[in-house]
Amino acid sequence: MPAPTGQPAVTEPLDLPSSVEVVVIGAGLAGLACARRLHRGDADGTRPSVVVLEAAPRVGGRIGTELVDGYRCDRGFQVLNPAYPEARRVLDLQALALQPLPGAVVVATESGPRVLGDPRRTPPALLPRVLRDAARSLGGPAEKLAFARWALGCARRRPAELLSPADQPWSQTLTEAGVDGELRRAVLEPFLSGTLAEMDGSTSRRFVELLIRSFVRGRPSVPWSGMQAIGDQLAAQIPAIRLGVEVQRLEAGSGAHRVATAAGTITARAVVVATDPATAARFTGQDEVPTRPLTTFWHTTDVPDGPDGKDGADGTGGAGSTEGAGSGLGRFGATGAIHLDGERRTPLANSVVLSASARAYAPYGKALIATTIRGLASADPTEATSEPGVRRELARIYGADTTAWELVRLHEIPRALTVMAPPLDVRRPVDLGGGLFVAGDHRDTASIQGALVSGRRAADAVFAHLGMTAPRRERIGEG
Repeated sequence: MPAPTGQPAVTEPLDLPSSVEVVVIGAGLAGLACARRLHRGDADGTRPSVVVLEAAPRVGGRIGTELVDGYRCDRGFQVLNPAYPEARRVLDLQALALQPLPGAVVVATESGPRVLGDPRRTPPALLPRVLRDAARSLGGPAEKLAFARWALGCARRRPAELLSPADQPWSQTLTEAGVDGELRRAVLEPFLSGTLAEMDGSTSRRFVELLIRSFVRGRPSVPWSGMQAIGDQLAAQIPAIRLGVEVQRLEAGSGAHRVATAAGTITARAVVVATDPATAARFTGQDEVPTRPLTTFWHTTDVPDGPDGKDGADGTGGAGSTEGAGSGLGRFGATGAIHLDGERRTPLANSVVLSASARAYAPYGKALIATTIRGLASADPTEATSEPGVRRELARIYGADTTAWELVRLHEIPRALTVMAPPLDVRRPVDLGGGLFVAGDHRDTASIQGALVSGRRAADAVFAHLGMTAPRRERIGEG
């Protein structure tokens, strides 16, 4: 496979202004959301002068897409949930042409595959199997009822109601709710491990219940042209973004700050640090918020033959055997359902044939499979976390011969997810005093929703610092 082309390096003229009212360091989603709101102006329509400085050659931060020989490989398996209120405020979701993923998962077990799903969101090819497995799926009736009660309770309550009770590890909450059997161990914990990057249940109950609320109320999707489209859409509304400009020093002054770069120094009345947690700690002096690593392997194979590109979707046979599978994607891969390892043999979090839901992610006649593991990849081919080891595990999980699967791209992301430990404060301060501000999902929740909200909160704090009145919050769908 040829080397990835990546995103083209955007070369902005390095005509940095000598002074502005606001410098935003970082063009991730939080920084872009902050700069966008500032540029739209205060309650009277007055716009402070703003410049965004980004060290990378593209916008979006951790949210991005690489173009590799006709494949669209996001920087890790990433999705946008259209149920996120802030996304509905500031993004044009219709313009993103969101491609929803099926509301079903395929769980590999010793006794064969089990398919669980929401009948309202399950592909027609999978629906008979979902209904058939409903009675014999993982977990007993009492645990299933307890899970349904917990999940629907999360969906029906307002976020403030989920945040108000005392916090604790989410594993303890599930135990108290009666979700403590096979359904939890084989399905729920593996499913959430890709979102939390942990399997020990240590994440905040508040964060997990907010996630469950969004999963029930919305359908995770990807933009037609890849996740990079989210950052690009926000950036298109901000005139002053300088890419390839790394901030070297941030010097506090009396009533002003000096932002030093190799291209020059800018004096600003306010500075918003909207970087990763480690860089933010270095510039602000705040404690660094810990993060967890994830690795995503992008593989390709030929699209299977059969009606609508699906082969054997009725699911007869065992998930642990390739006998009779008939295609390079196994019995359920072409449906686009997320595949989980119910046996939990390795750090594999999830795998999905993403091109089955988002056709533009792969060239015609090809499938693109995203597989995410907790932690970083191993160079030892005998290890389960190496590329050959991952393909071996995928053969078991898909019930397919994966020897012909070809690696398109490997994304190792050491700081993929911000740790959300209890007790979780989802509104950590963004105003550090003296005209210094901070934004990022580590100030709210580790999600696109949290990044966008933190950007808005930082912008409103900057308005106040400048003696301006922040505009009203945009209505849903107004952005």
